[in-house]
Amino acid sequence: MTATGPQARRGVLVAELAVLVAAVAVDVAWQVRQPGSPGALATAVGSFASPSGSAVAVLAVLRRRFPRHVLWLGLAVVALSLVDTAVVAFSDGALGRRPPVAEVCAAALLVGAGCRRLPPVRAAALTAALGAAMVAAPLVRFGLGSTEALLGVPAAVLWGAALAVGLVLRDADRRHRVALDRVRTDERLELARELHDLVAHHVSGIVVRAQAARVVAGRGRPGEHDPDEVYREIEEAGVEALTATRRLVGMLRSREHAPPPRGAGFGEAVRDAADGKSTVDIAEELEAMPVPPELAGTVHRVVLEALTNARRHAPDATEVRVSAFTDGDDLVLEVRNDRVPAQPADRSGSGYGVIGMAERVTALGGSLHAGPEPGGRWRVTARLPLGPEEAPFGHLPRAV
Repeated sequence: MTATGPQARRGVLVAELAVLVAAVAVDVAWQVRQPGSPGALATAVGSFASPSGSAVAVLAVLRRRFPRHVLWLGLAVVALSLVDTAVVAFSDGALGRRPPVAEVCAAALLVGAGCRRLPPVRAAALTAALGAAMVAAPLVRFGLGSTEALLGVPAAVLWGAALAVGLVLRDADRRHRVALDRVRTDERLELARELHDLVAHHVSGIVVRAQAARVVAGRGRPGEHDPDEVYREIEEAGVEALTATRRLVGMLRSREHAPPPRGAGFGEAVRDAADGKSTVDIAEELEAMPVPPELAGTVHRVVLEALTNARRHAPDATEVRVSAFTDGDDLVLEVRNDRVPAQPADRSGSGYGVIGMAERVTALGGSLHAGPEPGGRWRVTARLPLGPEEAPFGHLPRAV
């Protein structure tokens, strides 16, 4: 339940920036120490102004800001590196041997990003081009017989490591998407169960009314059209629809965590989900407010899922509070708990319950937020529009 994702991403970004800055500094220091160097200041300026100096480091960092343009950023790095390598090769070292440390590090980052985000064919093409540029830079710029040419070996190793990391992250993203799809599917199956209950209720009413009308029509005088036959057809159609609906959704029904009974008030729906395991505070105007079945099911599921998360991620919590109140034109439902550990012992499935809750709340026109609070606390807040005062929740979609 802790928000470790953004902090982890910031830590990785800081590490990348540190590596790239260090690589550029190594390039500058290396070029300053070369024989015939024009001086530290001129060398530093030339290194930062060269097409393959700090420019490739900037392009590597920009991949985080523009993840959909990884291909073009990678191709730009390849082009800049090859241009610089060609200039050094054709000038026969007259312009200086520009070190490739920053280029190799930036290219490695883009190799990992390309393997992770691009389609297979484009990823293979980009990683191959970046690998060729990484290995060619030290070999061509310093010559095959030089000691510096041995930098091609660690460059190739770094390329392979970046390729492996990118493929691992690609597989992790795929498994994450599969897990999200499974959570959404499970939530939609639960919604299908509730939809079945709603449809069955109304279709049952149609059947009952048709049966009553048939009895009444049988006691009167027959008219030009036989009403008994008409009502019988209505009855048969309703029975067939009810049977088909039950047959279709019956396989999806789960008896676990059944929602509150039809006609329950808002307070009853919340307390039924809380099950006496937490403190419940319901505003007086909401206590007995009748709620439609679709809203009662959503409220029940949000409270149940939030309390389940609290017990799973904060087993030592001393206070778990469920509260509901009105804020302007919205109904606000909050679930809070304390003693959230900085590093939960079990993170399996973390975040999927929040996705399921958000799916339901969003379907009713509301919003849901879950996140930490100061003092080691966690809060889940669901906001739902109340609608007009004379008919609260009358605007909700009935097919949810």
